[in-house]
Amino acid sequence: MSDTIFTRLRALLGTTGVERDSHGVPRATPDSPDSLSLVCRLAHEEGWKIRVEGRGTWLAPDAPADLVVSTTGLDQVVSVSPADLVATVQAGAPLEALRRRLADYGMWLALDPPGRPERSIGSIVATATAGPLRHGFGPVRDHVLGCTVATGDGRLVNAGGRVVKNVAGYDLTKLHVGGFGGFGIIAEVHLRLRALPRADLTLVARGTRDTLTSAARDIVAGNLLPGALELLSPALAAEADWALATRLTGTEAAVQADVRRLTSLGELSWVPLPADRTAGFWSTAARGSLAGPVTLRLGVLGDGVDDALDLLAHDLDEGLVSAGAGHGMIRWTGDAVLDRLRALRRAAAAREVPMTLERAPWPIRRALGHFGAYREGVGKIVGRLRGTFDPGQCLSVALEGAE
Repeated sequence: MSDTIFTRLRALLGTTGVERDSHGVPRATPDSPDSLSLVCRLAHEEGWKIRVEGRGTWLAPDAPADLVVSTTGLDQVVSVSPADLVATVQAGAPLEALRRRLADYGMWLALDPPGRPERSIGSIVATATAGPLRHGFGPVRDHVLGCTVATGDGRLVNAGGRVVKNVAGYDLTKLHVGGFGGFGIIAEVHLRLRALPRADLTLVARGTRDTLTSAARDIVAGNLLPGALELLSPALAAEADWALATRLTGTEAAVQADVRRLTSLGELSWVPLPADRTAGFWSTAARGSLAGPVTLRLGVLGDGVDDALDLLAHDLDEGLVSAGAGHGMIRWTGDAVLDRLRALRRAAAAREVPMTLERAPWPIRRALGHFGAYREGVGKIVGRLRGTFDPGQCLSVALEGAE
């Protein structure tokens, strides 16, 4: 069947848009949303399973499938509108390339996801993997105004829009942000931009975990809102102690005022990072999420960070851990067997803390699911939505898992 699929895809996309991956599986690389929809329509008609791949830097490309659909051909920054604070970007565009393009316009996308700088925009949106800047600028969904998605049966769906405004009715964009490709393949996104900050300063304090989480709560209570307020474990910070890093952005005067307020809160010793070390510090923290085969996140509130970290230490470890010390959300990376991950999810659920499996080998993703079992009544809704957007079940995605 592989040869048949390869031949059909070449007839559809031409010889330059089709090849085989390292395992001999046909790989289609459409270069437009329309050609992406044609591939999905053909797969639906023929009953082929699709594995979606971006730039291969985040999720392991190991889901079983009859063909691979790569978004690397969709790598264009379609438009940048500084006046509207909006950019339209294809899903395969690397984040670092987008950053450079936006900087030419004095613009900034306030996202710093885990992983490598060359991660594709589609990967970041599909997995909703926000980094430390979520503290001051919100999760991934707050940066996505709209998107174009190819459904499993080849329809192109335009969700949301290109302007910053409230959306009436059900916002389908939110379905695809963090949907792990279960409801379609993202082809294009409309992103909310901000002016590039004139000043960007990172300060770091070190100490015991409890001291730093307590200080973070004081910072939040003091109405100081840095761009990032991230707690890093010793292994992730490459230091002997835990680290609390805060990132202040804005005008020079505003940042210096925030520095004075920060240093007046509590008794922590805050050390500003030199400009030539700042990018490396945050890059090391981001790449730490790739240092083990499994990465997961716990959706906690700020006052639940300590308890959730204790839970991680009990069921897994405190190795590579980062936590939004002010507003919650903990990310853990390491190696764990399926039973331990299941135990952690159940223990977290008992505390009403959702656990999302961000990346793992396919056997674990398939058994555990990205989200696991939904609450009563929700699973049916999700099943119907998947049936609407992928009626032939062509997309090889494990949302709920087999447990």
